[in-house]
Amino acid sequence: MSAETIIWVVAALAVVVAVVALGYFVATQQRRHRLKERFGPEYERTVRERDSRKDAEQELLAREERHSRLDIRPLDPETRRDYAGKWVAVQERFVDSPDYAVTEADHLVTAVMTERGYPTDDAPERLMADLSVEHGRTLDHYRQAHEISGRAVREEATTEELRQAMVHYRALFDELLDENPRTTTARTHPEGRAADRAGPQTPGR
Repeated sequence: MSAETIIWVVAALAVVVAVVALGYFVATQQRRHRLKERFGPEYERTVRERDSRKDAEQELLAREERHSRLDIRPLDPETRRDYAGKWVAVQERFVDSPDYAVTEADHLVTAVMTERGYPTDDAPERLMADLSVEHGRTLDHYRQAHEISGRAVREEATTEELRQAMVHYRALFDELLDENPRTTTARTHPEGRAADRAGPQTPGR
């Protein structure tokens, strides 16, 4: 093989390697963009909790795979109206008994999760992971509400914290009732402002 042929072979291999590397880079960036779009703030939260961005993205891909095997189903109109009415009743109860109302809100959100097909009997971490696939943009609302609800049981939460818990629960509750959670988020919870208006208004303790 002549020196000129060797040069051409080496050049061709270099081009192939460059094309493959570029394709891998583009595919990685597209996957990253898709995961960020789908999981919202849950993407960065997972990155912070893992050793690397790659590990975090593998975790999110695994969540998508598990979620695809779940029997997640929309609510029929009658059931949706029934749950919406129950939320109104819980919110009205907040005025006289905020602690009890927050506990009821927690149970109501869990009931809707179960109705939609989420395995609520699983460990809390697993349930959060399952919810994050379709509700990553409001999942932190639920985490905060659940934490306040736990303190409410121990009578350690202020009325303002309880009001915020209702607002946080409402964010995920609205998404669970809607067939298109991203539409709900964009319509009723831009930067949390509309969600905040949805909560019960009471003076602090």
